[in-house]
Amino acid sequence: MSSLIISERRVDGVMILDLVGDIRLGQENADLHNTIRKVVENGEKNILLNLAQVSKIDSSGLGELVAAWTTLRKNDGEAKLLNLTQTVEHLMTLTKLLTVFDTYENEADAVASFQSKATGPLDGEIWNNAETSLN
Repeated sequence: MSSLIISERRVDGVMILDLVGDIRLGQENADLHNTIRKVVENGEKNILLNLAQVSKIDSSGLGELVAAWTTLRKNDGEAKLLNLTQTVEHLMTLTKLLTVFDTYENEADAVASFQSKATGPLDGEIWNNAETSLN
């Protein structure tokens, strides 16, 4: 039986995965991997992992977080972290993973960070507008 509980919720187009328990070798990693794979297959591009109630992450768990980040990047999406506990933040600092992930302490700020990227002007629209102006 897994000691990781994963709850899904959507806020302003962002899939938030609330994680409770440990992320470590075994069923916990498999559960996280399968959940992320499922939400990406369902078209989710922006995933926020809420780690407020994650008590431990082992090296395998860190690998799974990196795999999630990589999967989303390959699918033109992003994975960001929310509410790192002191223990998890210390581990991520030691492993230099804080240089890879965007991290937030406030959910509203984290969700807004996805929105600022998604609502920016598209290069194609700018190009089309420029062409129209020249004609």
